[in-house]
Amino acid sequence: MQDLRKMYKDIKEDPFPREMSIKLGNQEIKMRKRTWVVQDREKGLRYGENPDQAAAMYEPVEGGLELGGVRFKGAGQGLVSAISEEDMLQAGKHPGKINLTDVDNGINILQYLHKKPAAVILKHNNPCGAAWSNDGVLDVLQKAYYSDRIAAFGGAVVLNRPIDMAGAEFLADNYLEVVAAPEFEPGALDKLKTRKNLRIIKMSGLGRLQDFADYPFLDIKSLQDGGVIVQFSFTSRMREAKDFIPAQAKSGDLMVSSRHPDERETEDLLFAWAVEAGVTSNSVLFARDGRTLSIGTGEQDRVGCVDLTIHKAYTKYMDMQIFKQTGQSIYQAREQAKKDPEAEKLLDSVQEQAKKDRADLPGAVMVSDGFFPFRDGVDLALEQGITAIAQPGGSMRDNEVIQALNEAKPQAAMVFTGQRSFKH
Repeated sequence: MQDLRKMYKDIKEDPFPREMSIKLGNQEIKMRKRTWVVQDREKGLRYGENPDQAAAMYEPVEGGLELGGVRFKGAGQGLVSAISEEDMLQAGKHPGKINLTDVDNGINILQYLHKKPAAVILKHNNPCGAAWSNDGVLDVLQKAYYSDRIAAFGGAVVLNRPIDMAGAEFLADNYLEVVAAPEFEPGALDKLKTRKNLRIIKMSGLGRLQDFADYPFLDIKSLQDGGVIVQFSFTSRMREAKDFIPAQAKSGDLMVSSRHPDERETEDLLFAWAVEAGVTSNSVLFARDGRTLSIGTGEQDRVGCVDLTIHKAYTKYMDMQIFKQTGQSIYQAREQAKKDPEAEKLLDSVQEQAKKDRADLPGAVMVSDGFFPFRDGVDLALEQGITAIAQPGGSMRDNEVIQALNEAKPQAAMVFTGQRSFKH
């Protein structure tokens, strides 16, 4: 019988050259393929998106681009592409494309969250949990992990502060693929290394991401026919409370949001908008007290995405209740409940508690990467106790959306970002 597991262990030989260059007009960036010696073998990426796809990663080493008066990231500003053998404190095996793009998207989010210790856990290039807090590394790791502990299994963890011993002990108790941080305090690295297959990456740049946040990069999308689309990368304009725009719309009579987010809600909206920058669109997410509660990704319609994100919030809430009491997941509990009356009773009580608590959503905020074309998605969120919303604005029905918040009891708040953050 064929051993299908072998495909994940093999290294895909790549035919890509050592050097590559991108030339736009008379400007050029020269790049060099990144390779590492692991287990006495020099190789670049293990494989691409899937094991049968050859892949290579290139680092800018010379030149740069400036378009429309804007200077792009270039040589000397490397982060993921600049990871060296010395930075791979524990490699286990050569990294694959997804390992590194997960870390890269973590950087994409954390570049806007440099004012506090922050952590994001990613799977399949989407955040499954994120948190920031002044209470230290362990606090943000626990909050990010337990935002969605099921999805965090085998994920990549990226932090903007050195990992201390307490944080390392927590990470070592859970199965993860990658941990990336700017530094590791005494004893922390040894603790992490007890996980033999964990890839541990030291990236000093993670501690100074604010130096990179205002430099875009040349975002290249390859087409099926071999053509390419190039664009400036997305840069969030929401950095401070003052950057939000009061929600108002004029379609007939002027409609103004009657309540502005309070200080706690504004802080959560800034945090959530930063995380939203790394979520595949169509998306919305719920957050409260500096942590994500539920993240809805990649849906085709806005109201459906809100509905999905609410469903995920309930599932994650019930999972944590079951896990605390039995060590099981919500899915294991459902299977056991089919044949065990006591397990069924516990499951029923947890489901009732979730309904009563509305999955801990009351008081949370919601952000949306695009405007609401109708008020239905907002109405769904308000039914769950969402108290403040940030969204781009610009819909023909902004007045109806604002009216929904003004009619809510208690009254909810809304601000506009004035920019969309689609990511595909």
